[in-house]
Amino acid sequence: MNAPKVLLRFFLDEGVPDSVGRVCTSFAHEVIYLRDAIATGSPDELVCTAAQENDAILVACDGDMRQLAKKYGFSNSRYKKLNLIKISTTSPRAASRMQQAMSLIEHEWKISEAKMARRLYVEVSPAVIRTYR
Repeated sequence: MNAPKVLLRFFLDEGVPDSVGRVCTSFAHEVIYLRDAIATGSPDELVCTAAQENDAILVACDGDMRQLAKKYGFSNSRYKKLNLIKISTTSPRAASRMQQAMSLIEHEWKISEAKMARRLYVEVSPAVIRTYR
């Protein structure tokens, strides 16, 4: 018997190419583009809050988001439930790398949900797709 399909919601930071969003929707996931939710150029703290308030996994290309997740995510209650996918590759390769990472992302979400932890952090780089638990 097949397990039910995992449906995810992604919040794309403004530096993330729209092609990454199209990859997410091709897997039947929901995508919220920053420009449709809050003002472009918003501070990273507001972006993190918006993603968290929308029960969405933040997808970001800039390293600042990783620092915020590390700084606040594990100890401070402010971003305790911030889920992050950090894309560390060039814009032209971002969509194809996201497509290659999707099965791992869905799997990690199932695991985090089952543990009631709901904390996801995946880094997608040109040569490696890495998850942190």
